[in-house]
Amino acid sequence: MSAIFRLDRLKTPIGVALLVTDGDGVLRALDWEDHEPRMRQLLRLQCGAVELKNARAPAAVRAALSAYFKGDLDRLDEIAWRVGGTPFQRKVWNALSGIRAGSTMSYGALAARLGAPRAMRAVGHANGANPISVVVPCHRLIGADGSLVKYGGGLERKRWLLRHEGVAVSAR
Repeated sequence: MSAIFRLDRLKTPIGVALLVTDGDGVLRALDWEDHEPRMRQLLRLQCGAVELKNARAPAAVRAALSAYFKGDLDRLDEIAWRVGGTPFQRKVWNALSGIRAGSTMSYGALAARLGAPRAMRAVGHANGANPISVVVPCHRLIGADGSLVKYGGGLERKRWLLRHEGVAVSAR
């Protein structure tokens, strides 16, 4: 038996976002249209068999995301989300939500905050497996030297998101 989730698309300044919500209207995934296979794989890993039906996401989710992309950065806090994953992954994803818009943190600093200062790579792997881009702000993690490092949606999107939130980042 597979879970049935809704799949919606939302145009944003950086591409079409795929919004996956469950029967309760809770966001389960947010990724980019050009990365749909990765999104589906992450959903399978976290939720098992999943069937995606084309249907609108709840109006409140769409409105909060649209407002964020128009500059009302705090609106992301209004979106209810739920993830599967391992206990460590969930710990990382919950901690990401504590990194406020307009700020960044290094992988090592987040590992230290979690009480595991040597777990930088594990934090990086959990960050890369985050199924809810933007709302669970994996883009706010950067290298210890301030470099943008990786982002599943591509470094140009990461750069745009950080600049949108007021973070000074280099053009490269």
